[in-house]
Amino acid sequence: MRKLSSFRCGKRDLLKLAAAVAIVAPAAISAFPSVFPTGTTIYDPAKAHNQYVLFAGADHKTHLIDMNGNEVRTWDYPGQPSGMLDPALIGGKRGHVVLQTGKGGGMETGLVPGALVQANKSLGEVDWNGNIVWSFGEKAPGGEARQHHDWARLANGNTLVLSDIRRPIPGFANPEPVSDAIYEVSQSGDIVWTWDMSEHLDELGFTPSEMTLIKASKEADYFHVNTMRPLGPNHWYRDGDNRFAPDNIIISSRNANFIAIIDKASSEIVWRVGPSYENWENRGPLPQDIDQIVGQHDPHMIPEGLPGAGNILIFDNQGEAGYPPAVMKMNGGSRVIEINPVTRKIVWEYTGSSSGSPDWSFLSSFISNARRLPNGNTFIDEGMNGRFFQVTPAGEIVWEYVSPYSGDAPPSPRGNKVTSNWVYRAQPVPYDWVPEGTPRTEAPVIPPALKNFHVSQ
Repeated sequence: MRKLSSFRCGKRDLLKLAAAVAIVAPAAISAFPSVFPTGTTIYDPAKAHNQYVLFAGADHKTHLIDMNGNEVRTWDYPGQPSGMLDPALIGGKRGHVVLQTGKGGGMETGLVPGALVQANKSLGEVDWNGNIVWSFGEKAPGGEARQHHDWARLANGNTLVLSDIRRPIPGFANPEPVSDAIYEVSQSGDIVWTWDMSEHLDELGFTPSEMTLIKASKEADYFHVNTMRPLGPNHWYRDGDNRFAPDNIIISSRNANFIAIIDKASSEIVWRVGPSYENWENRGPLPQDIDQIVGQHDPHMIPEGLPGAGNILIFDNQGEAGYPPAVMKMNGGSRVIEINPVTRKIVWEYTGSSSGSPDWSFLSSFISNARRLPNGNTFIDEGMNGRFFQVTPAGEIVWEYVSPYSGDAPPSPRGNKVTSNWVYRAQPVPYDWVPEGTPRTEAPVIPPALKNFHVSQ
């Protein structure tokens, strides 16, 4: 048994300051101690699903850790997000990671008045030793991938890339708004399929008054799509519901509070939740109709073979968003919800109170993600605090890790330089996705009683 006893000093910011950047969008105030433990702080190997975890740290490097927080591998590239590839998609090769191999103009591109968008110059796949084995950028429009927020490797070897297109759109007040685009890119780097958000505005369920607000917005990144991935095989499609064809693509608009599924064959939107929801006062016992989602991240269909397969898992940030702005909870707090896409009901939910703490104890009003694990636990990245944890279906925290890697965070509205250990997205990685012989430990970590947890004088 190992008890947590070491500290690392650091500072966390009031991450409302991150509102200056479109990648992180407006955030609620979250106060946090200036001194806090890092690394693995809770670990029950018998109850946790044991695995590696991959993430791009605030230090602009990609890290692979084991359950005890030991750094197993580091790649000197950032990612938005970094992700390890399933060996089944790349001929059995292990330890290949897709990440950011080149930035465009950095955080502030200066290419769109009023927009601060990080768009990566090139997206690349590297092997275990960091050698680039595939990249996309030079053959992209304008010679830059302009990738942001997401990508996905397909079974045919191609790669879906979420990018931005900047051009005038009729009726928009901003002279050059950002239209999110999806490219399917071949192994040779050629674009073989394209989808452009600006061509589907009338399919998104906005009322005329809501669309007027969108078109009048000074924010160039008016929808801010932050998730894009294929649904994958699922029982809904096998049962005859073509909306959920495995090749269809789920997307998420952080700024407009909607989640949609694109039919890959027709390019039309065939399923959607949002942009309008019931308010919080209508909440009741589960299962219940979907209520107000705000500024969500990482909606995806739970893959086959996992508990809840076919349902959609969502990190509901509850970060200010919407046209007009959504009604927010008074006491704050994010949540993870699992919805049945056919009945459109919430069937499982995690909030701070699920672990016996106030709702505001679990809060990341921007970035973040959640994934279902083989034993039924759920892996959660509370991104703005650089905290990852696993919860059982009942809400017990059985593993927790706080990133020790700090770096520049988006500047404050006053231009102050700030640092943070924020993590956009983290990925659970099965042991057999990395080369054989890769080290790992699984030693229990028992946290001390908080009343006795002091910095030595």
